[in-house]
Amino acid sequence: MIPPTIEFASFQDVLDFIETKKAEFAQAPLFQFMQDSSISPLQRLGFSPCIAHFIMSFGDLNKYVFRDETSNFDLVQNAINEHTYEDDHHWHWFLRDLQVLGFDRPKSFVDTLRFLWGNDTCITRQLSYQLSAYTLNADPIVKMAAIEAIEATGNILFSHTTRVAQELQSITQQEYIYFGKFHLTVETGHAIRDDNSELKLASIPLSLEMRQLALDVVNDVFDLFTAWLNEMLIYAKLHPVQNWLSPTPDRV
Repeated sequence: MIPPTIEFASFQDVLDFIETKKAEFAQAPLFQFMQDSSISPLQRLGFSPCIAHFIMSFGDLNKYVFRDETSNFDLVQNAINEHTYEDDHHWHWFLRDLQVLGFDRPKSFVDTLRFLWGNDTCITRQLSYQLSAYTLNADPIVKMAAIEAIEATGNILFSHTTRVAQELQSITQQEYIYFGKFHLTVETGHAIRDDNSELKLASIPLSLEMRQLALDVVNDVFDLFTAWLNEMLIYAKLHPVQNWLSPTPDRV
């Protein structure tokens, strides 16, 4: 539920709302599935192929949608730009882990396209499209609100994948970069990692109209990512994973 309108507003209101939505997001059924030790750890990461479209698109979202280097005098947009340079290359880690996990299976180009744009992955694709709609040419405050919400969802998701990856690592002696601790250390849950800058962001005054726009986009982002988790869970349950080990991923 979006907080009621108040007389005075700041970006802290948006950050507080994100924390509330983050706590709700953490209760998603996918995370219960991922904590179920009766299921093999590899199967608990069985959604990995399903999320490829969004993970590979996320670099482009950072480069071409979130980033705007024509706004040299907007402090919020400048902070967003700096963040995009930290987030636009994580897909390399994802490709590496797909190989280590054994999901790099031979498939024709047509079959790959059919899978990426098939019914199993429709919400995954909508993530990129909807996030573009929310943020392209949006006011930097709205854009930052969306990015902070995305960061919050990532922090929860990767805290769970890290536990599963650590289980796998104890079995395979392989390191998992994207799904493991390495990635989690950069997914702090906030776009701005400097405490002083975070305080400055929180104190930015907002008009009541801008506050509402920011709260609305946060709500929409969490709804979208919650639907995505449900798609991931369905995929993991419907696609049994062969418990094989992949050779070292030197090809990426």
